[in-house]
Order: sequence, then C-alpha cells, then structure tokens
Amino acid sequence: MATVKMTSHLYRFFPVLENREIRVAAGSVADVLRAVDQLAPGFSDYVLDERGALRRHVYLSVNDTILVDRKTLSDRVPEDGTVYIFQALSGG
Repeated sequence: MATVKMTSHLYRFFPVLENREIRVAAGSVADVLRAVDQLAPGFSDYVLDERGALRRHVYLSVNDTILVDRKTLSDRVPEDGTVYIFQALSGG
C-alpha cells in the first residue's frame, strides 16, 4: 500500500481526509489519485484539469522525486512509496 500526504489547505475542501492515514493501492499516480477520489469524491477534479492532467498550481512527488509525467500521470508509485501533493506558491 502507498501512503498519500498533502498540504493542510486541501483538508479545508476535503475534511474527510483530515486526521487519518491515507493508504491506497500502489500503481500509477493516476491510480493513486483515483483511489483518493473514492475516499473523497471531487478530489481529482480539484487537482486535475479537464483533460486529466495535473493542474498548473499543483505539484506532486513520489517519495523524493517530482512527478515527471504531468499529463497522463503514468509515473509509478511503489508499494512502500509516499505520494506528496502540494500547492505551488506564486506571487511576489
């Protein structure tokens, strides 16, 4: 099982995920996000655009490696891996 961790601002929109360990079946990043969406419907719509690609303001890493395939989310998540989801900050 893979672990999913995210920045606290996402819990405002998906409180069902707060204060729990999020563990889902390993696979591709797309598989992991679909599994999180099953726990918190609408989650994928928040982090993915209308084509299913990672939104511009969202960053994701698998363990310590930033996601390479932002379009089809084919990067693999190992069984003992951790997916980190966070919002990119911008501004001055």
